[in-house]
Amino acid sequence: MFLNFSSYFWYLPVVLLGACVGSFLNVVIYRLPLGLSVNEPKRSFCPLCKNSIVWWRNIPIVSWLLLRGKCADCHAPIPLRYWIVEVVTALLFAASWYQSSVLTALLLFVFMALAVTIGWIDAEHQIIPISLTWGGSAVALIYAGFHPELLQLRDPAAVWHAHQGPWWTGLKDAGLGWVLGFFGLWSVVLLGKMIFGKKKITFDVPTDWQLIDAPTDADPVVFSCESENIPWDDLFFRKSDELLLECTAIELNGSTIDQGLLKIREHEITTPDGMVHRLEDVKILSGKVTQATIPREAMGMGDPHLLGMIGAFIGGFGVIFTIASSAVFAIVAAVLGRIGFGRPLPYGPFLLLGALTWIFGGWKLWQLYVDWITFL
Repeated sequence: MFLNFSSYFWYLPVVLLGACVGSFLNVVIYRLPLGLSVNEPKRSFCPLCKNSIVWWRNIPIVSWLLLRGKCADCHAPIPLRYWIVEVVTALLFAASWYQSSVLTALLLFVFMALAVTIGWIDAEHQIIPISLTWGGSAVALIYAGFHPELLQLRDPAAVWHAHQGPWWTGLKDAGLGWVLGFFGLWSVVLLGKMIFGKKKITFDVPTDWQLIDAPTDADPVVFSCESENIPWDDLFFRKSDELLLECTAIELNGSTIDQGLLKIREHEITTPDGMVHRLEDVKILSGKVTQATIPREAMGMGDPHLLGMIGAFIGGFGVIFTIASSAVFAIVAAVLGRIGFGRPLPYGPFLLLGALTWIFGGWKLWQLYVDWITFL
């Protein structure tokens, strides 16, 4: 029974492994966006009281329920996210084990861990850690050299041929999947920049605006105008991005500047008289604006890196399916969430949801579609 990997016996250790991995992913999801080390401190701690959590209060899934979602020391609420991540990771591991061979399931465990981590970080912070996508891509490319089964879900016969062929056959398919995923979505980013790259706002009367200095080195400078606060990182994705303000009044470091066009870039400011000031030298900057041209991106550059990683895992056909299905998922989410046009919507979770759909049966829909097209 123990050597029969299709036995139900194996589901218990797989689920336990998934729950433990999910517990570690919670650490990564919390610490990575804050720039904290994943290894130090080694023990998990309460974000509020900073007390270390002893092991018997850190048992995956169970401890959150026994503690009723509260810290045992300061009784601060523990977000439901911690429990959900552990449960979802355990279920994804079990589903991966159910539908795949042992070697493929091991690769899927890596993908599921990356999917949960990247998807949750993007949903909470609207950032995709590039280091995770590069690490995942490297694992997928290496794995494809000796076990390319995940790349051939749509054609089981191709798996046999891939195993019989040279090692670089799988590596080639994974590499092509990465190229298609990265450059396919990268072209969408460029097109979106050309079409939606600037947002022009005209005010009926001169409106107050100001730059709010970062309280700590970890916080960004903020552009504030008409009760809207935009972090610096959300304004300047590219070196060429400029924030243009038609001003009737400008105050710079306590001095009044002539009215006119103020150009603000990521690291410098150009006043209407042509003088260039480094941002680090600017202590106070405010004024009144009649028209603002705000740079924006249709999609962040983390998404192409993510789709490239997805392509390395599931191949080119999986990338095409992921792009199509993720668009459907995003539209449904925007409608149900009443997210209006122009409001930011993290796209990474939908790309990952599309990839998971492909892995857990979406490739069958693709095959039905291909058969239908062939029949016509």
